[in-house]
Amino acid sequence: MTCWSATADLVAGTVVAGVGVACAARVRAGRDLPLAALPLLLGVHQIVEAAVWESHGGSELATTVRAVIALPLLAVWVPAGVLCVAPPRARRRLVPLLVVGAGTAAMLAYGLVTGPVTAQIRDRTIGYAFDLPHAPLLVAGYLPATVGSLLLAGDRRLVALGGLVAVGALGCWLLWRLEFVSTWCAVAAVCSVVLYRWVRARHRA
Repeated sequence: MTCWSATADLVAGTVVAGVGVACAARVRAGRDLPLAALPLLLGVHQIVEAAVWESHGGSELATTVRAVIALPLLAVWVPAGVLCVAPPRARRRLVPLLVVGAGTAAMLAYGLVTGPVTAQIRDRTIGYAFDLPHAPLLVAGYLPATVGSLLLAGDRRLVALGGLVAVGALGCWLLWRLEFVSTWCAVAAVCSVVLYRWVRARHRA
C-alpha cells in the first residue's frame, strides 16, 4: 500500500486511520471489530511507509514493519475478520481460505525472519525486496485469502469491497510495475469508506 511521496502517505494514512477509529467506535458486536478495525491497521501501515520515504529506503526498521503488516499480518487478518462476520451459510467456504491465509502468512513470516527486507526509492514509487521462496505459490495463497474471502463473504457490501480491492490492486500493480506512480493509498482510502458504510449498516441493523 504505497503512496507517491512521504507527505501523501502521511496524510492518507492519518485519514484512513481516522476512519478506522470511527469504524471501531461504532461497533456493537465483538465479532465485527477485527474487520471494522482494518482501516486503522491500513492507516498505520501508510504512516509507517512515510518513515520509509524519509529514510530513503534501505533496510531500516520501518521497512520491516511495513512488510510485516502488508504480508503475513493481512494474509490472516482479512480472512479471519471476514469469517467472524459472515452469515452461517458462507462460513463453510471461508474456513479453507483462512487456512490458506495462515499457511501463506507462516511462509511469508519465515522469509521476513530469515532475510533482510530492503526498500528502494524509485521516483514516485518504492520497490521492496526480500528473499521470497516459491513466490508464485505465495501469491496464489495471498490473493484468495484476502480478496477471495471478501468476494465470498455472503454480504453484498463486502462482496462489493472485494471487487473494488481486486480492480484497484490490479490497476495499482500495473502503474507500480511501470514505475510511474504508486496510488494504492487512494484505493485504501476508498475501501475504508466502504467499510465505514458497512459498519454503519451493521450498527443500524
